[in-house]
Amino acid sequence: VQLQASGGGLVQPGGSLRLSCVASGFTLEYYAIGWFRQAPGKEREGVAGITSGGRTSYADSVKGRFTISRDDSENTLYLQMNSLKPEDTAVYYCNADLTTARAMGERDYGRDFWGKGTQVTVSS
Repeated sequence: VQLQASGGGLVQPGGSLRLSCVASGFTLEYYAIGWFRQAPGKEREGVAGITSGGRTSYADSVKGRFTISRDDSENTLYLQMNSLKPEDTAVYYCNADLTTARAMGERDYGRDFWGKGTQVTVSS
């Protein structure tokens, strides 16, 4: 049972990246799932979430630049990141169920799955 995040890397300001998070050993279909990030010396913060019904939520800092989506047939969560800024630099983690559900005011199933994270660095 795991979440595997990928797609991070080094990109110039204004560039784009697409993060993916694949679940194995369980199905994402019924869970609220989301992306969180943690920059050096800072606390983890929520970036975006999506419920099982498709309702989305974004941090103010990424609204209009990031798009979260899910493909339940592929058991995968995505985060399309455009117009990247240096302040977006962080390790990005995907989460399923409890943490995202509670952040979005949705019911949870008492599970809390986390991926290991993927590094995103925005720098010229």
